[in-house]
Amino acid sequence: MSDSHLNIKPAGGWGALKSSAKFIINADVFKTSKALLNLNQVDGFDCPGCAWPDPDEKDRAMNEYCENGVKAIAFETTKKRASLELFKEKTVTQLNELDVFTITNQGRLTEPLVYNRQTDKYEAISWQKAFYTVGKHLKNLPSPDDAIFYTSGRTSNEAAFLYQLMGRMIGTNNFPDCSNMCHESSGVGMSESIGIGKGTVDLADFHKAELIMIFGQNPGTNHPRMLSELKEASKRGAKIVSINPLKEAGLVSFVHPQDIAQMITNVATPISTNYYQVKMGSDMALVQAIIKYILEEHSDTLDTSFINEHTAGFEEYKEEILSLSWDVLIEQSSVTMEEIIEIAELYVKSDKTICCWAMGLTQHQHGVASIEEVMNLLLLKGNIGKEGAGACPVRGHSNVQGDRTVGISEAPKEEFLQKIDSVFDFVSPRSHGYDVVHAIKAMNKEQNKVFIGLGGNFADAAPDTKMTYEALQNCALTVHISTHLNKSHLICGNEALILPCLGRTELDIQKNGVQRVTVEDSMSMVHGSKGKNIPITRDIKSEPAIIAGIADAALGNKKVDFIDLISDYGKIREKIEAVLPEFNAYNEEIKKPGGFELYNSAKNRVWETPTKKANFLINKVPSLNIEENHLILMTLRSHDQFNTTVYGMNDRYRGIENKRKLIFLNENDINKLGFKNGDKVDIQSHSKDKIKREVFGFEIISYDIKEGCSAAYFPEATPLVSIEHFDKKSFTPSYKFIDITLVKSK
Repeated sequence: MSDSHLNIKPAGGWGALKSSAKFIINADVFKTSKALLNLNQVDGFDCPGCAWPDPDEKDRAMNEYCENGVKAIAFETTKKRASLELFKEKTVTQLNELDVFTITNQGRLTEPLVYNRQTDKYEAISWQKAFYTVGKHLKNLPSPDDAIFYTSGRTSNEAAFLYQLMGRMIGTNNFPDCSNMCHESSGVGMSESIGIGKGTVDLADFHKAELIMIFGQNPGTNHPRMLSELKEASKRGAKIVSINPLKEAGLVSFVHPQDIAQMITNVATPISTNYYQVKMGSDMALVQAIIKYILEEHSDTLDTSFINEHTAGFEEYKEEILSLSWDVLIEQSSVTMEEIIEIAELYVKSDKTICCWAMGLTQHQHGVASIEEVMNLLLLKGNIGKEGAGACPVRGHSNVQGDRTVGISEAPKEEFLQKIDSVFDFVSPRSHGYDVVHAIKAMNKEQNKVFIGLGGNFADAAPDTKMTYEALQNCALTVHISTHLNKSHLICGNEALILPCLGRTELDIQKNGVQRVTVEDSMSMVHGSKGKNIPITRDIKSEPAIIAGIADAALGNKKVDFIDLISDYGKIREKIEAVLPEFNAYNEEIKKPGGFELYNSAKNRVWETPTKKANFLINKVPSLNIEENHLILMTLRSHDQFNTTVYGMNDRYRGIENKRKLIFLNENDINKLGFKNGDKVDIQSHSKDKIKREVFGFEIISYDIKEGCSAAYFPEATPLVSIEHFDKKSFTPSYKFIDITLVKSK
């Protein structure tokens, strides 16, 4: 294993402070500073960024946020406004010519808008008329399944619950959400393995783990507060193994910006004790190779009592793994036998192991299988339901897990539907609805559908950009509930509405006073979130209020009085509690500092699977071979980016300034393909549907990335992702394995 990664500059440090200060100064300094004092505090509001959990109250810092949290808050408290004046000045066609950074940085939306197709401009519309327009379309649908209700992971539990209730009362389970595009493979794979699609660890487990394995994740950019836990684990001697195609600063070393002594000395804490660069998609074969070595050489270290008492399928799985060819595993894992042995020996010596992962594992055609192999590895030594050990899928959006818990799912469980029917006295639909991939296909195939986006930026986040744009434009009505202008607002259906909503930092005042919403983090903790800032205008509404307005216009109040429910969000929580028993005493529990933890069956070694055991699951090794002179491309974020929201044009940890149309390549690949660092190239992807997908004018950047691999930012590279390349169980698109070729730009 090479130690060359130790030469990469540390994450955090003075660079993080300078960057944070720049974003605060460029926003509303007073509002931003006030908001930051309340960010992730007990009586404050939850960061709209990642879903990393907050420490206990006694361990919580006054500045309990990271650089990217500052960017998110500065973005929300900006002085810029995407007001009616902008739309009077520019047509939708003109706005569509702008790049993603310029579009998203027009500022906060200030009033409801309706698209005028004749003038190609958005115009003002009253809330009453906007609700009437949506209600009219929903009431006149040829079929309830012609409505598609998309959800972003920033949506609160209260808003998400009302949203799914409205959709099911209309008669559909069409609830595609951002999880379909990211951690759906985690949910499916973990559910098949251990009976629940959620992580089984909490922060206390990180304090006790002997080994932390990190697969396909870049915490320095995507989950920076996680670095605090990794730093402390490293200092107390835990082994940290990182497995990733690129060398990433946050996986190498870290200077905590809030550690005064460390900032003065500028001495970084090493994070990864072992760093292995692998080809994209090869993690599954690597885990199988590790398991094969353990079964062959260290079978005496298995937790046989756990395996016998708590698992099913071990003997069949063992037979399958032992039958695999070492030559195939080494080739497909893209590492050496020596490296496989190194990792396996670390796992064998650890009695308490946590496995963490993110999109690098899930966004593949074999995403579910990859997760199941990680679970198989954990089960070998009883690392589920054990202190200091477990599975940790690190989710990227602040309430993506909570939305799923309260009913945002295209494939709801029968038990949930029965409770909904009982509590609200109607019969909800039973047929499964559309996930993201199938929603795009349905909209593309049939006209006159209604698409409602509760947050997010569907047009830029979804795969196969050209097809996604055409799908949205094919709709009778598109509706977007948002804080800021984004690309989705400019890809209009026959009719289109933009409905501006409150941000997390802002006071939410309803009939019965100031309200709080609730969210669920990656570790199943549910807590309150209450903004403090005065809303930017009186013409914006909360997400629950907007949903209630639409529901009232579409359904009336005979079965459910949505308007009454939003008068006090405690009423919504009472309904959630009635449907979902795990939210027992919901309104009382969220008054506790830090909130409360939802019951996790696997964490308690209760296995809600058909076998009533944790399952060892067999998966075939995928072939990742591509043609000569082809490369594998993955899409990723820059450091100045959260999902499709681009805060700035820099990517500090990777040394990039003021540009985004670029492709990271290994120096050997650059030379082999006859290019030079800095050349501009056009990129073409190759898929089984034979459709030509291209992007143009990307600058080559020589980078420390595994040979044969490449990386480019989304959404600029998203047009290369085929709608036909997805996991067959989770339907998650393959954003992390795109077969490409390059030609020099003309």
